[in-house]
Amino acid sequence: MPLDALAIFAHRDDAELTCGGTLAKLTRLGHKVGIVDLTQGEMGTRGSAAMRAEEASHAAAVLDIAVRENLGLPDAGITNTPETRALVANVIRRLRPRLVITHAPRGRHPDHKATQALVRDACFVAGLAKVAPEHPPHRPLKILHAIAFREDYAKPTFVVDISDDFETKLRAIRCYGSQFDGATQAGEIYPNGEPLYDLVRHQAAHYGALIRCRYGEPFFTFETMKVDDPMSLDVATL
Repeated sequence: MPLDALAIFAHRDDAELTCGGTLAKLTRLGHKVGIVDLTQGEMGTRGSAAMRAEEASHAAAVLDIAVRENLGLPDAGITNTPETRALVANVIRRLRPRLVITHAPRGRHPDHKATQALVRDACFVAGLAKVAPEHPPHRPLKILHAIAFREDYAKPTFVVDISDDFETKLRAIRCYGSQFDGATQAGEIYPNGEPLYDLVRHQAAHYGALIRCRYGEPFFTFETMKVDDPMSLDVATL
């Protein structure tokens, strides 16, 4: 069965940190969701690749993820080349998601910036019949960029209400004890002196406040969003 949504991120734990609440919400609503981690995280300062693999498996179970795969690209060395595009495109064609979620267009980690460009290009390449011909062409309808913890965007294109799913997101993040226990920063999360788990909660509360709910996750799209019925618009102006 094809996936409804596929999160493609550079490292194990990136998806949980930036869009774990949205993934939990999608699975709770009955959608089939997958995660593809591009690297094994072998260059990480804390823990090991083997430990992170075990932690990723536990986190996927918490989020009720249907498929989790790892492409084994070099950590701290992701590149957007014809070879890597074909590799990611082959996964997209095999899993056939309607929605793809990936990193923000800007980021601190070079792998994050490289991944978002690689994923966008691979989504296009996946629709070309002569690339990875062992699977039929497939091009996802929508690409979302998870911009949690990035404050260099004027406003998110939209914010997902994860109030009912935030604790699930946090449990998934806590699976990565080798990375986050005792930490005060990670990935795109800048330190402010608080424990990392508190930073995650406070940031989610910040995004939730933008849409008048308890917790939220922000996303950016390059395309303008469509509204069929203006009367269905939510979030009070005044």
